[in-house]
Amino acid sequence: MSGVTIVGIIPSRYGSTRLPGKALKPILGKPMIQRVHEQVSRARGLSAVYVATDDERIADFVESFGGQAIMTSPDHPSGTDRLAEAAAQLEADIVVNIQGDQPFVDPHMIEELVQPLLDEPPLQMSTLIHALTREESLTDPSVVKVVVDREGNALYFSRSLIPYPRENVPHPVYEHIGLYAYRKDFLITFTKLAPTTLELVESLEQLRALEHGCRIRTVETKCADNELSGFSIDTPKDIEQAEAMLRERGLE
Repeated sequence: MSGVTIVGIIPSRYGSTRLPGKALKPILGKPMIQRVHEQVSRARGLSAVYVATDDERIADFVESFGGQAIMTSPDHPSGTDRLAEAAAQLEADIVVNIQGDQPFVDPHMIEELVQPLLDEPPLQMSTLIHALTREESLTDPSVVKVVVDREGNALYFSRSLIPYPRENVPHPVYEHIGLYAYRKDFLITFTKLAPTTLELVESLEQLRALEHGCRIRTVETKCADNELSGFSIDTPKDIEQAEAMLRERGLE
């Protein structure tokens, strides 16, 4: 990693339709954004971790526990746009986009995510996947599926089941995990591209990159506890479930 500056950025906004102020909601007494920040900060290779936010309450809290916050516009249509505004202010070669509502992200996943960009300088973007094992997830549109080529490059992402099992051929079905690593210059260029047709149809921003001919390298994570590491907080019920999972595992 010598000579390559890698920063982690956690986009975090205060507004949320189903759970306003969720970044500051406590999970077993510790606010969610602090949990995310602590997990990410354990990843090897990151020179710094920032929270990119549009709200002074989040920024003030992040700074209160020793984190670094970057104020961004309240008008961004997506977390990726917020990420790009923050990244433009930083000296960095590679930018890692960490979801602000996944409080138990495994730091090793961030290391897995970044490695392809370190190994292959021409590569612009990478993301993570894992094999689906739960039958109900196959038809759940909130679970994003992905198919990849022989080198691990994404061919397509969809909320539908892909590949469709027309024939009885043994094959894995992969779920996409919403962590991304970008070369900084590509990230800024990507957010200036107009949304594309498939992106709008599926409501999946990563399809914009594929439609513009960008390779997205996928890495199948070796993280054993995907139920915990990939868990997202969107509702008050999710907080209850998150706390129950921590207790089950003897974690705080």
